[in-house]
Amino acid sequence: MKTAVVKDGKIIIQDMSIPQLNNRKGAIVKVLGSGLCGSDIVKLRENLVPDGTVLGHEIVGEIEEINSDSNFKIGDCIVSSHHIPCGQCVYCKSGNVSMCKHFKNTNLEPGGFSEYIYLSEEHLLNVAYLKPQNLSNDEAAFYEPLACCIRAVKRCSLKQGDIAAVIGLGSIGIIMAQALKAFGIQVIGLDLIDERVDIVKSKGLDAINSKNSSFTADYIKNLTGGYGVDAVFMTSGADKAINSAFSIIRNGGKILVFSSTPGNTGYPNNEVYYRELTILGSYSPSPEDLRDSLNLLKDKKVDVKGISTIYDIENIQKAFDDTIKNEIMKAYIKIS
Repeated sequence: MKTAVVKDGKIIIQDMSIPQLNNRKGAIVKVLGSGLCGSDIVKLRENLVPDGTVLGHEIVGEIEEINSDSNFKIGDCIVSSHHIPCGQCVYCKSGNVSMCKHFKNTNLEPGGFSEYIYLSEEHLLNVAYLKPQNLSNDEAAFYEPLACCIRAVKRCSLKQGDIAAVIGLGSIGIIMAQALKAFGIQVIGLDLIDERVDIVKSKGLDAINSKNSSFTADYIKNLTGGYGVDAVFMTSGADKAINSAFSIIRNGGKILVFSSTPGNTGYPNNEVYYRELTILGSYSPSPEDLRDSLNLLKDKKVDVKGISTIYDIENIQKAFDDTIKNEIMKAYIKIS
């Protein structure tokens, strides 16, 4: 089968054997396509995975062979996440499922950027669902990334009517803002690129270009009665976004970190201390978050239509390059 593998800091197309069930429980899935996640880009750019690795996990696929106690059958078009928590360890019981060792060790075989994958019985029973018929494949591929955003919203524990800012309106920022709205939070999106601001506005949300810091501060002040926002969601990978967050957060507010940054810039200790700020991180979703994500997509409470640019798998390196250069919002890799 055709796969896209990491090789010397690039992605190349390579033949690989189709995975087999070999009496295992689970399914062989023909991958129709997979979204390109920011974590895939970080892994490639920072040399975090060995050569031969098949990246990709935001999959939509069709079951071709199955041996399962689930209700799935051959021909079903499904979405699935790649990790499953054990539900029993200290992390799972504390609500930190993405820290679970089992969660980190479970994955797709060999990876989403391949024509076929093996999906375990555990995946089928816990994190796989039929693709809603009212979603295109590239829309359904947002199932896992939207669930990540939903977990972030839940972790921040905001009240309905609170005001949150989303700094960085890439594809994640766009769906984060919509997830916040779906949970009853008033949202203001901030970005330096007018096109991204306009996309968020087209989704019925407030957004401004934040290049002018004094204008941004005045806008937030007027919006919040002079206090600042209750929470800031950091979906930008720029270190300087941290200063932006501190300039608009109210005393006693929360900053939710939802991106990695290239440097080691920290959050200023005394600002956190004297202003009684809460800094939170959020990484990957639980099975419950995944269910919520599928429902929001199916009910069109989060609209992802038109966000993705579609690339054939042969052009996957261009998809990586275009994403890194900010020439597109989101890449969807069409595979089968």
